[in-house]
Amino acid sequence: MNVVFKVDDETKNKLIKYYEDKKKDKVIPYVVFQANDNDTVVTLYESGKVMFQGTSADVDASMWQEMMGISAVKEKDEKEIKLYHNCNSIGSDEVGTGDYFGPIVVTASYVKKEDVDFLDKLGVGDSKKIDDEKIKKIAPEIAKRISYESIILTPKEYNERHNNDVNMNKVKAIMHNMVLYKLRHSDKIDKLDYIIVDEFAKENRYYGYIENEPAIQKGITFMTKAEDKNLAVACSSIISRYLFLREWNKMSDELHITLPKGAGKEVDNIGKEVVEKYGKEKLNEIAKLSFKNTERILGTLIY
Repeated sequence: MNVVFKVDDETKNKLIKYYEDKKKDKVIPYVVFQANDNDTVVTLYESGKVMFQGTSADVDASMWQEMMGISAVKEKDEKEIKLYHNCNSIGSDEVGTGDYFGPIVVTASYVKKEDVDFLDKLGVGDSKKIDDEKIKKIAPEIAKRISYESIILTPKEYNERHNNDVNMNKVKAIMHNMVLYKLRHSDKIDKLDYIIVDEFAKENRYYGYIENEPAIQKGITFMTKAEDKNLAVACSSIISRYLFLREWNKMSDELHITLPKGAGKEVDNIGKEVVEKYGKEKLNEIAKLSFKNTERILGTLIY
């Protein structure tokens, strides 16, 4: 699938910054950059056009279209917010897939209609838009109120699983399926309108990733920016973030080094410091080695 549209200068600069760590090294005529983002190849042209190619192209493109205020996207989102906000739902979301250091955490949460007012007043929303201090404060309150299931995949476990046949999206799909299936088939669920996943791959691709799993959760509604439209997904985002921060803090304390989040230049600098202090083998325990950061960290060191 290909999605092509023209961006304004502000969005163009945001695209360049966002894909900085995912850019390909090769130089292409009339192209500002080309980047790999999981299943999507992103190409920004000097003309201001951007092309998204791949199975998840429309998902990735919609984020930038929404940012530019394309009306069709906004109207769709407004309808989805009304439909999926005040309902009985299970929703899942993950944290840590864009961070070089730390685990991947996936959570599925069950929110009933009678929980909606409580969660609205608590200020539940996308964890990426809530600072860490508020996450630490409201996550325990959410966990006391609703039912949820979480999986924490350590960096070492991720490194053991990731290979040419198992990419990041497949890892995520397997984890989402596990928590969704476990929660849906528990005795905690009585009323249910929707099962919602924040879309990171198209439906057929998602089910292709998990086709060999022993138990598969069906009947899922996939949508972009689901954490802004559905409280179960938002709760999962917050709980996952809370658990990620807990594990991230443990790692920092054990190393006596404050590990940065994300996958930027600061991450490379701290990675080099970790290797100099503990050896390159330590990265296997605290970092996702498939990230380009590993090459940058080890490429400048002599052993």
